[in-house]
Amino acid sequence: MRIGLILAEALGGLRRNISMVISVVLVTFVSLTFVGAAILMQAQIGTMRGYWTERAQVAIYMCSDISESPTCLDGRATEDQVNAVRGQLEGEALAPLISELTFDTKEDTYAKLVEQLGEDQASVISPEQAFEVFFVTMKDPGQSQVIAEAFNGVGGVEQVQDQLQYLEPLFSALTVATYIAVGIAALMLIAAILLIGTTIRLSAYARRKEIGIMRLVGASNRFIQTPFVLEGVFAAFLGSVLASAAVVAGLHFGVEGYLRGRVPFITTWVTMQDAVLVVPVLIGIGVVLAALSAGFAIRRWLRT
Repeated sequence: MRIGLILAEALGGLRRNISMVISVVLVTFVSLTFVGAAILMQAQIGTMRGYWTERAQVAIYMCSDISESPTCLDGRATEDQVNAVRGQLEGEALAPLISELTFDTKEDTYAKLVEQLGEDQASVISPEQAFEVFFVTMKDPGQSQVIAEAFNGVGGVEQVQDQLQYLEPLFSALTVATYIAVGIAALMLIAAILLIGTTIRLSAYARRKEIGIMRLVGASNRFIQTPFVLEGVFAAFLGSVLASAAVVAGLHFGVEGYLRGRVPFITTWVTMQDAVLVVPVLIGIGVVLAALSAGFAIRRWLRT
C-alpha cells in the first residue's frame, strides 16, 4: 500500500470538502469540551468529597440560656450534664469510633462567631448566651449516625449536627450538573458522528468515478477506504486538540486564576495534572469515533 498516494487522496478530499471539515472540527470541539468538563467536574466532586469526608465533624450543642429545645427546659446545661456527655464520648462504647474530640467553651464559641461574622453581627448575643459544643471527628464518617442516636433527646443537649448532611446537597447539585454536561456531550458526539458519516458519503459520491476506476484496476476495498477514514480522523483530531486546549485553558484561567482565590471554603481543586490526563482521553475518543464512523459510512457506500 502506497502511503504517499493515500495521504495525497486524503488531503485532496479535505480540500474539496473544507466547509464540511470545518463543521466536523467545530462539532467535535464543542462535544469533547463538554466531555472534558464533565470528567474534571466529577474529579472535583470526588476530591471535595474525600477532603470534607475526612474532616467533617459531628457537633453536639449543649443547651444555652437561649435554647428552646424540649431537652433544654431547665436552661443552660449544667456541669454534670456536660461531664456526662464527655464521659459517654470517652467511654468504651464510643471512644474506639472517634479519632478526635474537642470541646469549645461558650467563650470559644463566641470568639469564633466574632471571627466569622464580625463583632457587630455577633453582638446579638452575649458571650454568656453562647453554646458549649463538643466536636467529634469519626474514624469512619459513615458511622456518624451513631453519635446522633446516642445524644439526640438527652437532657442538656440541644441538638446534634452532622456536617456531612449539609454538604450532601452541594455534592448532589454538582453531580446533576455533571450528568447534564455528559448528556449534552453525548448529543453533540452523536451529531459529530452523523456529520462525519455524511461528510464521508458526500466525499465518496464526489469521487465515485475515481473509485470506480480504482476498483476496475484491482484496488482493494481497504485501499479505497483508507483515505476517507483519514479525512474523518484528521478533522476529529483537530477538534480533539482544540477541545483539549479549551479544557486546559479553562482549568488554568477559570479554576486556578479565578475560582481558587474567590471561593475560599473550597480548599482542594483539580490540578493542571488532572487536565493533562484528560487530554489523551479526549483525543482518543475523537479519533476512535471518527475512524469507526468514517469506516462504516464508506463501507456501506462501497456495497451499493
